[in-house]
Amino acid sequence: MSDFAGMEDLLQDFLQEAGDLLSDVDNKLVDLERSPDDRRLLNDIFRGFHTIKGGAGFLNATELVTLCHLTESLFDKLRNAEIRLTAALMDTIMAATQSVRHMFGEIAQGTQPHAAPGEVSVALRAILEGRVESQADTGMAAAVNVADEGPDWHALHAAVSGQDIALPAVAARSTPAAAANAAAAADAAVDLSKLKPHFPPEGRRSTDKPGAAVSGAPSGRRADERAAAREATIRVDTTRLDQVLNLSGEIGLTKNRLTSLRADILAGRTDSETLQALDQAVSQLDLLVSDLQNSVMKTRMQPIGRLFQKYPRIARDLARQLGKDVELALIGEETEVDKTMIEDLADPLIHLIRNAVDHGVEGPEERLLAGKPAKSVVRLEARQEGDHIVLIIADDGHGISPERIRAKAVEKNIISEEEANTLDDRQSLNLIFLPGFSTMAQASAVSGRGVGMDVVKTNIQKLNGSIEIRSEPGKGSVFIISLPLTLAILPVLLVLLGDQPFALPLSMVREILPIDHQRMQEVGGKETLVVRGEILPVIALSRLLGWPQLRQPEYGVLMQTAERSFILAVDNFAGRDDAVIKALDDFRPRGVAGVTTLSNGQIVLILDMKELLADLGTQADRDLRSTPARALEFFA
Repeated sequence: MSDFAGMEDLLQDFLQEAGDLLSDVDNKLVDLERSPDDRRLLNDIFRGFHTIKGGAGFLNATELVTLCHLTESLFDKLRNAEIRLTAALMDTIMAATQSVRHMFGEIAQGTQPHAAPGEVSVALRAILEGRVESQADTGMAAAVNVADEGPDWHALHAAVSGQDIALPAVAARSTPAAAANAAAAADAAVDLSKLKPHFPPEGRRSTDKPGAAVSGAPSGRRADERAAAREATIRVDTTRLDQVLNLSGEIGLTKNRLTSLRADILAGRTDSETLQALDQAVSQLDLLVSDLQNSVMKTRMQPIGRLFQKYPRIARDLARQLGKDVELALIGEETEVDKTMIEDLADPLIHLIRNAVDHGVEGPEERLLAGKPAKSVVRLEARQEGDHIVLIIADDGHGISPERIRAKAVEKNIISEEEANTLDDRQSLNLIFLPGFSTMAQASAVSGRGVGMDVVKTNIQKLNGSIEIRSEPGKGSVFIISLPLTLAILPVLLVLLGDQPFALPLSMVREILPIDHQRMQEVGGKETLVVRGEILPVIALSRLLGWPQLRQPEYGVLMQTAERSFILAVDNFAGRDDAVIKALDDFRPRGVAGVTTLSNGQIVLILDMKELLADLGTQADRDLRSTPARALEFFA
């Protein structure tokens, strides 16, 4: 049974509000590290912990209240200039906020949080009681795991129990009472030499005996993931809800007007005045429904800043672990993105930011030798361009060498040397998205196993987006992600194969051109066309779908993905449309991203071009050629 039975609504409100507050505190801590005397930041952080403490008090979460009170008191001393902020003290604070986050995970599972690790509490109390005269480097930076798996309690134990803080040594220079307190605190420290660096399976820590080992342990990260898994609620601005309500009311009035006109027509009134009134009512309804649809879509839109605010802390912890000085600059936090997309973007962005800090930027000494500032800047930017959202992750590091990428790909037998010689710089850079690719000589705790960038690309493609790399050796690298504004509505180009329409994502379409079969050439056994000096392969849609080609295609759609450009040969066009996507959860044939319905009620398949192209010429292509046809039969 939950420890919070009967308080479920209060619990969810607390986790939402407190989670946002803690993320904001994390960001302000990163800013405070750069401006340690900023009283506004000190006051904001103090208030953040004070508010979390108040909410935890309503839930009777005693241990969370205790930890927040200790941290709040520390910031009270900082803002009153009773102690000075140092790198070591900041590491202690970061470890405390990490412990608060893990407590949130326990609360989300319906259990009262357990006490913070003894090392964190001992360090906070020692600073508050003045038993640490000079906050020497406690080494706690190593204790904060940048993968967000939780603090490394072995490192915390070494840092606090005598190696750097040296509580007994401080006591030897202090009063007898202080010495006794310090000795007691040191004795009370839990011996973590036997502990695993994660929490117990049930989210509980054994605290019955001093030095008791933790029995088993899911990481705090798993608890956090369960807490944050696919929120079923969304925050909506009341102005937008008012707009939806007003439109609903107007639609109701128009519906009443149509009902009246219908009764008149059924009664035999078919004069021009009645028909004109019917036409006006239908037009009005069409306009209102379109406005309502747009308003409802806007309720799904959320500022991407809610996602961005997680990353300064991650970048700070990783940079400190690697001995680098990195600033994460956030731009365009107010840009709005579909909420479901925000959730799916979290992991790809974390990986790209970690890569930028780990691989992209140099250490301070190397940067100074290269004539750069010691501090590197990683830029995370969002902006809206038309019906797309563009995300940019850029660094001012040493850049990516296409030659080195090609050589590594050949060395790892990912491509042959002949294939490598045919690649231009853009294609060479895209090799890093292949599974198993890594330029690291050996794997580290942070990266290097070649299991990241291919997942980043796959996740972006699942959002109907694309990712592009630009890099200049010595200057830095830029990753550009382009995404549709919303996943609920997709702009599509309707093409015809015979009389059957299919929908293509408009984001992949560059232009439409007629196919002159006399200008087509065969290169390497494949049909090609030259468009403005660029040799492009021509791929018939009928071939991709496994349909018989009854006639020569008359038109080509010049399409572009992150890997290639090509011309898709089709019979004709049926226009452009904004498709309301219906997901295929129980039945999703390969090569079909979803379905939509035309105004005449006809079912249209939205093609997943990346999947179709991935199977081109393979056994899977031959086995699955009739999949879209079977899908159409299913929906018939």
